[in-house]
Amino acid sequence: MNDGNPVAAKGATMTKADIVERIYEKVGFSKKEASEVVESIFEVIKSRLEHGDKVKISGFGNFVVNQKRPRKGRNPQTGEEIIITGRKVLTFKASQVLKKTINPC
Repeated sequence: MNDGNPVAAKGATMTKADIVERIYEKVGFSKKEASEVVESIFEVIKSRLEHGDKVKISGFGNFVVNQKRPRKGRNPQTGEEIIITGRKVLTFKASQVLKKTINPC
C-alpha cells in the first residue's frame, strides 16, 4: 500500500524518525512530542523485555525473550568440538490480524 509516502514503497525501510514523522502528521503532536512518545514506547518495551516479560501488542504481535541452552558445536576450521554458551534471544510472532493485513488472501 503506497499512500504517497516514500517509506511505503516496496522494500523500503521505515526508521524511528519515519515513525515520529508519521505520528506528527497523523496525530498533530509537535515533532518533539511525537519523538518523546515514540522514545517512551520503545523504552517501556525494552524495559519489560529486559525483565523477562512478554510484550503483547493486540493486533500486532508478541515479543518474547527466550533462553537458549548451552549446546555442543564444532569449530568449522579445526573440527574441534566446543561448547556454545547459552544466550537470550528475542523473538517476534506476528498476530493473525497483522498476518492477514500483510497477506489478505
